[in-house]
Amino acid sequence: MKIHLGKTFYTSESVTEGHPDKLCDQISDAVLDDVLRQDKYGRVACEVFVTVGLVIVGGEITTKAYVDLPVLVRTLLTDIGYTDTKFGLSAENCAIINIIGKQSPDIAQGVDIGGAGDQGLMIGYACNETKELMPLPIMLAHKLCRRLAYVRKQKILDYLCPDGKSQVTVQYENGKPICVSSVVIAAQHSEKILDKSGDKITQKAKQEIIETVVKNVIPERLLNRKTKYFVNETGKFVVGGPQSDTGMTGRKLIVDTYGGLVRHGGGAFSGKDPTKVDRTASYFARYVAKNCVAAGVCDKIELSLAYVIGRADPTHISINTYGTAKISEEKLLKIIKKIFDFTPKGMIEKLNLRRPIYRATASYGHFGRTEKEFSWEKLDSVDIIKRTLR
Repeated sequence: MKIHLGKTFYTSESVTEGHPDKLCDQISDAVLDDVLRQDKYGRVACEVFVTVGLVIVGGEITTKAYVDLPVLVRTLLTDIGYTDTKFGLSAENCAIINIIGKQSPDIAQGVDIGGAGDQGLMIGYACNETKELMPLPIMLAHKLCRRLAYVRKQKILDYLCPDGKSQVTVQYENGKPICVSSVVIAAQHSEKILDKSGDKITQKAKQEIIETVVKNVIPERLLNRKTKYFVNETGKFVVGGPQSDTGMTGRKLIVDTYGGLVRHGGGAFSGKDPTKVDRTASYFARYVAKNCVAAGVCDKIELSLAYVIGRADPTHISINTYGTAKISEEKLLKIIKKIFDFTPKGMIEKLNLRRPIYRATASYGHFGRTEKEFSWEKLDSVDIIKRTLR
């Protein structure tokens, strides 16, 4: 995200925990968690595919642990709300296919000595435009989807179903968020809120969603008479979930990170154990970026890391503060390299990543969270950054 003078607009989207892709991410991470509960050094690369009546779990796992896959999958589906065949996927009746194999020994020999589990570019970002030190559009989009799930499960809006999406466009002036330009909600629902034509939901239902979801989440100061609301713009959204769209692990990368306002390295997170730098280095880069912004060194920063499989140290570290750094970027980069250990072992130990904490990350974003599992969101390096600046 570059700093632009004048008026600009940025848009981010999120999806609910019942979205088919997010369903797959959660199953992948639930498998990872179950392995780590029993074997913290287990190697996991778990991928999931869902469609009507079927869940396929594959990948490469090397571990001493035993995962009761059917019980795990059915429990998770029940928790999310897939308990009826009308959704195209029922926890009780769906078929579950297990095609998990073992990790390649050729990869293992490089990882066992502390090297990265793969090559690639990883990005971390932070900015001071929200209390979470995250971009405003993605934070609002996540909160809308969380609210959709909440009012569904609490039966506040008892016609809502598991699938859903949100999208928020924020107007910026001179690089600062000013107001919300538009809000998009796509909420799966039962037939009880269709109008007499049967082709669209009632205006009453639309207004209920706006009042109960949107205005409950977005601060009044960010809304104005020009804000546009789009609720189920096709008219209705009865057929959803895996009945309307297949799901796969790792297809919501921008939802998982910063909403498209900065670069993405390309690697997915869910279903990967901490030796996979796709996940761990992205978490650590966020941790470093957030602590730098919190320390007041810059207003925003993008940190990029690059690794080669089998080697511990990154081949590349660079930063972009978008002209907001209070010191030179060259000096800031030297400070970052001095303070932080970017080896897989160093990152895993610093963030205590060999824990069963990952299912919680698999919906509503991996960053900008306050739950205890999210160690990469801690601000425990602010003081050392400030001391090093002196």
